[in-house]
Amino acid sequence: MTERTGPSRASITRRLIAALTGTVVVFWLIAVGIGVYVVNKELSETFDGALQETAERLMPLVLDDLANRDPSSDPQSLKELNKGLNREYLTYQVLDGNGKVILHSHDAPATVYDVPLKIGFHNTPRYRIYTESSQDGSVFLHVADAFKNRREASRESGVALLWPLLALIPASIIAIGFVVGRSLRPIDRLRSQIATKDSGNMAPLDSDVLPRELQPIARSVNLLLDRLRLALEAEREFTANSAHELRTPIAGALAQTQRLLAELPQGQLTERASRIETSLSNLARLAEKLLQLSRAQAGIGTGDKPADLIAVIESVIGDYDRDTGTAGRVLLETGAKEKLIRNVDIDAFAIVMRNLIENALIHGPVDDEVTISVDGGTVRVVNAGDVLSQEELAGLKKRFWRGKTNATGSGLGLSIVERIVEQIGGRIELLSPATGRADGFEARITLPAG
Repeated sequence: MTERTGPSRASITRRLIAALTGTVVVFWLIAVGIGVYVVNKELSETFDGALQETAERLMPLVLDDLANRDPSSDPQSLKELNKGLNREYLTYQVLDGNGKVILHSHDAPATVYDVPLKIGFHNTPRYRIYTESSQDGSVFLHVADAFKNRREASRESGVALLWPLLALIPASIIAIGFVVGRSLRPIDRLRSQIATKDSGNMAPLDSDVLPRELQPIARSVNLLLDRLRLALEAEREFTANSAHELRTPIAGALAQTQRLLAELPQGQLTERASRIETSLSNLARLAEKLLQLSRAQAGIGTGDKPADLIAVIESVIGDYDRDTGTAGRVLLETGAKEKLIRNVDIDAFAIVMRNLIENALIHGPVDDEVTISVDGGTVRVVNAGDVLSQEELAGLKKRFWRGKTNATGSGLGLSIVERIVEQIGGRIELLSPATGRADGFEARITLPAG
């Protein structure tokens, strides 16, 4: 049983890893968004507190400086105050009761901030400003903080929260892949066990070691295997019994017909008896093929101990050499030191070689040779003949399918061969024309390493 996969069949593991990783990333991004919102709110409160505290601490210094300074001096002459403030982040303006700038920091604009002269926080498009005033209301102080400073702090905090995401994504893929792989391992084992089931392997699945969710599936598969095993056993038993029981009466009828042919004078009766003999011979061959098919379906391919398959091939060729009709027509080409040792049942391999040789003799030209060559783990059976199309080659492995030929046969030989070769872990290829030739037919068997 082969497992077929394609681009349209995505892996469950990959889907789970992608879905879970995507979920983790989405939740992390949501958490980052919430975190940025909270951090931004807390930063705003912190900046506002610092802005108000700066204004409250700066106001006494401004009043003291104004009391001791020369009224004709430049508005930007508060050297000590300038040194005490961070010019990059905070700027200030000192105004009299009429709203005229009498003092400002180095980075503050010369024009008055467009905010009312009222204690508290005020906003402009560019600044967050806190206004403080003297007790008598004659002096006002604007301390400004640029919004860009706050946005920069908020942006840096958001980036700091996003940086771990770069490590989180591959770490999540690895961690989720590990967890999902371990979680889906029972499913993979169940899939592997089911994939090995065919008519040669009907052993029940071990459902006791599976998780609770998979046990009903395993039980259902086991019930199906039991029913299929009983059906196949009944079919094989019927085929084997039928073929076996038919051999004796067919052989008896064939013998009687041959004796009748020997006793009858030449004439129409002799011709009819000859046709009966031919039909009985074909029926005997069909019964033999059905018996072989039954044995092949029973899984006789593998053997318990290594066997020399070249000796099996030589034994099968010897049977054909003892037949006067096929003597000398089957040739074996192999090196003197060539070995083909495999754990294969010798009777099963003999059935394979007998069917391939019989096919080559029947469907090849009369009196032409059939060549068998062994190279490593490859056995080639080659005969002459017309070139077959790919459609005809594909049909040759089907049961009871016969190509465009007048030769006798049941159409079961190559089906039996393919069944046994699969059981021993090999594969069979049908080629036409044969390798290195312009015509002919080649059956190539590739056996697994010994």
